[in-house]
Amino acid sequence: MLADDDVLLREGLASLLERSGFEVVGQAGDGAEVLAQVRSTEPDAVIIDIRMPPGHATEGLEAARVIRAELPSTAILVLSAHVELDEAMELLAGGERIGYLLKSRVTDIGVFIETIKRIVAGAAVVDPSLVQELVMARRRRDPLDDLSPREREVLALMAGGASNAGIARQIFVSEGTVEKHVRSILMKLDLPESESDHRRVLAVLRFLEAR
Repeated sequence: MLADDDVLLREGLASLLERSGFEVVGQAGDGAEVLAQVRSTEPDAVIIDIRMPPGHATEGLEAARVIRAELPSTAILVLSAHVELDEAMELLAGGERIGYLLKSRVTDIGVFIETIKRIVAGAAVVDPSLVQELVMARRRRDPLDDLSPREREVLALMAGGASNAGIARQIFVSEGTVEKHVRSILMKLDLPESESDHRRVLAVLRFLEAR
């Protein structure tokens, strides 16, 4: 499902996705329309602009909140023309199958398609520009001081949306070793078991806030 008031961009994305093997089940130009279509089609994923009519404020973000509440299994990729720091952090705190990407990143077709696939598979994906904004906004002690260099490396790969298996391949260790690193990271970041919060995403947010 595609939602953007820019018809040319929307049609271009639809064509790109269909050529890449996706089925586009609907298109919308405002928040109300996207909610109506999502409720009727229940798509696997929604790609939505953060600013949409009528106010071009955060209508897309509001729609994303409703979609996440009503259809938690639907993956959501929010597109933005500029880095919206607070909105992005709020969105990413919502858990898995979520992403935030600048529209400028859409020009790299391979990265864009891979991002969608990772989000649908369960990842939380963050635009690199958001990391730079968080570096500039840093105001407090680094909560990652207690992590070992290897744990920092694992957490950085988690922030990129890699699974435990994917991390294991990249750093040439077993998946079991990665699982041990992840457990240690969550413990050191004081992220106890919780029924409501996705601990892996919270760890990534800690990493981004500190970097």
